[in-house]
Amino acid sequence: MQFKPLIIMNRIGERIKKKREQLNLQLNELAEKIGISPSALSQIEKAKSFPSIITLKTIAEKLHTTVGELIGENDSLANNPVVHKSDIRFIDQNKSGTVFYLLSQHDVNKQMETYLIRFSKASAIDGFITSTFGQVFAYVLSGEVRFDLDGKSFILKAGDNIYFNAKSQFNAINFYDGISEIIWVQSPPHF
Repeated sequence: MQFKPLIIMNRIGERIKKKREQLNLQLNELAEKIGISPSALSQIEKAKSFPSIITLKTIAEKLHTTVGELIGENDSLANNPVVHKSDIRFIDQNKSGTVFYLLSQHDVNKQMETYLIRFSKASAIDGFITSTFGQVFAYVLSGEVRFDLDGKSFILKAGDNIYFNAKSQFNAINFYDGISEIIWVQSPPHF
């Protein structure tokens, strides 16, 4: 049975070697860039030794990646794409009372971001989400939301949706007497 530290070392070594090969770097070329011997790098790739955090950071820089990627911080995301209700993360609340929740997991490679936006009476996005490029899809879960989009206003009720270019001038305002909620999908990610 392998101990967990040995498994982690194996995976780090495998990731370093894979990334090195993707960049068409020979072992001795990368070792020279890092400032260690080829045999030391070989030992790291084969999980026979573990690099110091400084060496690991240098390896990541020379491979145009992050230490997080080398240690596999996003591996659990690839293996577990589900976000349970208990894992939904509060992001912020703006001055008008709109609350923003992140529905998707953190992943540096994701190409869109999904939010639950909960509006209190008369609250708005108020420039909280801005972008000069990309696209937005918003779906009204409950209540009514007025979307102001490039000088035009649209009232959306539960079940309605809107799709637009993020470079547009836009705002979303609760047009309901109670709480309204929308699902907001933006590509590329905003945060």
